[in-house]
Amino acid sequence: MHGNILLLSCYELGHAPAGITWPAAFLRRAGFSPQVIDLATCELDEGAVREAQLVAISVPMHTALRLAVPVARRVRELNAAAHICFHGLYAQLNREWLLENVADSCLGGESEQALVALCEALARGESAPMPAAPLLARPDYPIPDGSGLAGGYAELLDNGHSVQAGFAEATRGCKYTCRHCPVTPVYNGRFFVVPVENVLQQVRKQVAGGARHITFGDPDFLNGPRHALRVAEALHAEFPQLTFDITAKVEHLLDHADLLPQLAECGCLFIVTAVESLSDHVLEILDKGHTRSDVERALAVTRAAGIAMRPSLVAFTPWTTLDDYLELFEFAAPNALVGAIEPVQFTIRLLLPPGSALLDHPEMTPHLRGLREEDFGHRWEHPDPRMDALHCEAVAVAEEGGDDATLFHALWSVARSAAGQPPPPMVVATPGPRLSESWYCCAEPSPGLLKLGEASA
Repeated sequence: MHGNILLLSCYELGHAPAGITWPAAFLRRAGFSPQVIDLATCELDEGAVREAQLVAISVPMHTALRLAVPVARRVRELNAAAHICFHGLYAQLNREWLLENVADSCLGGESEQALVALCEALARGESAPMPAAPLLARPDYPIPDGSGLAGGYAELLDNGHSVQAGFAEATRGCKYTCRHCPVTPVYNGRFFVVPVENVLQQVRKQVAGGARHITFGDPDFLNGPRHALRVAEALHAEFPQLTFDITAKVEHLLDHADLLPQLAECGCLFIVTAVESLSDHVLEILDKGHTRSDVERALAVTRAAGIAMRPSLVAFTPWTTLDDYLELFEFAAPNALVGAIEPVQFTIRLLLPPGSALLDHPEMTPHLRGLREEDFGHRWEHPDPRMDALHCEAVAVAEEGGDDATLFHALWSVARSAAGQPPPPMVVATPGPRLSESWYCCAEPSPGLLKLGEASA
């Protein structure tokens, strides 16, 4: 190429950014020498930007996209001739706006090979065709390559101790089509298995670098249950002291309950599961595939296997009533989930990016108030004004900070006040394994989170 290749990541929930480690591996296998920069841990290298012929920016989530746009504008100021490519889930969902404003190309789905083709075309002085549809051909996966990353990523916190946490992926995409999920409009029910040996190679490199715990970033680790068990068993056979965590649907925890004790024996400490709501009405609209009673059963089977459950929520939707919101606290307290549900989860408001499968749902359309292009999401209002006001209060409380028990009590108190009820009693948080960076998804980022990200970028 006439110039360098620069791969940028802005934010990936505190772990090493797969959005640049995978592309780096594909490009290096093809003979290129990309430079990688994670703006969550270091500053933009303006000298590298000036020398780049291609700047590829990873946007796997909404917050990353919000942070990436000003970065792209700075890249353009420094190097007007550079080709700026956005890639990842939110590049595909916001393709039209990005191409009109800050990007020369956008890639979504299994996009790494197309990025290689783009680099090859630029090296020849040509332009590569950029498909509008997501790329869903099964690739030949190299081993993700984090060479050049500065480190300083999330740690596992457990029993007062912390250890370095790594990150791996055993599958990509998802076979389910939950209506609110950003994976749905891009992968449309497809997922791709990463070979077991590839996963082991991912882990070996990170264990050699000091990792003692691995977070699996698959949208759902149990999409391929037999593959998941093979990965876990191979991991445990080679690294018997290594622990890990996964993400899995409530439905999968019940359908594959027989696998949970085996996963625990292999080192699974906790499972993040998208409970989202305890309202069967809300769950039906989201097409989550589970009910409130299923959540109770999943909690029981997970704990029986010796694995902690860490529920994630979409606490505010157009259909969530004040009673529904209160029920989240009333369920968490007696079930020893204070702390297992991170305080930020009680502030999560439904995000509606362009292309969301919810936009055409008859239950959604009455609440829509138009697309906010600058925020990359469709506005919606709750039919009960108290709920929108409560969301603002909850965000303000969460951003004040504090320990889990204090924040849980403060958030519950705000909710009870909105309902004209007195403050609740204090509840003790139950200690359990967790990562040092809060996990969240399908959410509008709070102003505080954006400021934090902008400061790191």
